[in-house]
Amino acid sequence: MRRATIQTWLMTTQKLVVKERRSARRKAQVRFLVDSGAVYSLVPAKVLTQLGIRPHRKVEFALADGRIISRKVGDAYFEHLGTGGAAPVIFGEEGDEPLLGVTTLESLGLVLDPFKRRLLPMRMLLARARPVRR
Repeated sequence: MRRATIQTWLMTTQKLVVKERRSARRKAQVRFLVDSGAVYSLVPAKVLTQLGIRPHRKVEFALADGRIISRKVGDAYFEHLGTGGAAPVIFGEEGDEPLLGVTTLESLGLVLDPFKRRLLPMRMLLARARPVRR
């Protein structure tokens, strides 16, 4: 049986700065695999702990092979090219790869172009209710 290989040249990676909060001095630069199928981003727990980020809950996640795993989740501040935003973050364990999920992308106002495999500014939409006429 042939072993499956991951073709990394087909994947998009991106470096972002991770901090506890916007004004925090301690920061880490992390290279993420951009995963538009992931809701939350994942950073190694060791990195998050060194930044002073603490988990506040546990969440169950389904893996592609159907297994269910549990991971701690907290909140972090992410920066990309001078733009920042807060988002939930998974405390990665050994064997987990750093992932950049859609919640973080949306917080940064970014979207993944799946054809050119690059991050682009998101078109921001705002719904406005019409005043009720009497």
